[in-house]
Amino acid sequence: MATSTGITSCGDIMQLAFVPDDFDAAIEHWTQTMGVGPFYLIENIHLDGMKYRGEPTGAVFTLALAYWGDLQIELIRPENDAPSIYAGEYAATEGLHHVCVLTDDLASARAQCEAQGGEVVIEGKFGASDVIYVDPGKGTGHLVEILQQDPNGPDLFAIIKQAGENWDGSDPVRTFG
Repeated sequence: MATSTGITSCGDIMQLAFVPDDFDAAIEHWTQTMGVGPFYLIENIHLDGMKYRGEPTGAVFTLALAYWGDLQIELIRPENDAPSIYAGEYAATEGLHHVCVLTDDLASARAQCEAQGGEVVIEGKFGASDVIYVDPGKGTGHLVEILQQDPNGPDLFAIIKQAGENWDGSDPVRTFG
């Protein structure tokens, strides 16, 4: 088996993310047509220390997360028009917006992306987890999110994935709490 090079060496894709025109209709499509769910809402997120292209930003967004087998599906609803990857040149509707990989060493992943000419366009913290979004070469659907999860925090992804196992279609949209 060949050794990964370039940005693929940062990790395997674990998520496909979309910024749909109609967030609620997208959830309905994924749950009813595709049979993916339940989706967990995490509303009004603002990453701690969030920067867009090196400058602080007040971007706020809502996520809906579910699993299709081992693949996480993320739907995103921007909540304001502050500079971010959900507006301007990175705004995407209906198509793939970005993929996500997990890493144990964000500094090394960042260095690998930068060595390949990738630009970190968003960075911040979600709780104690660090995240960057890298543009490896302009264009929507080409962003790569790289997340280093807090090993001491709750494993929200595992909770969401477990809820999707043997999901019977009931309670398709849920919240934590």
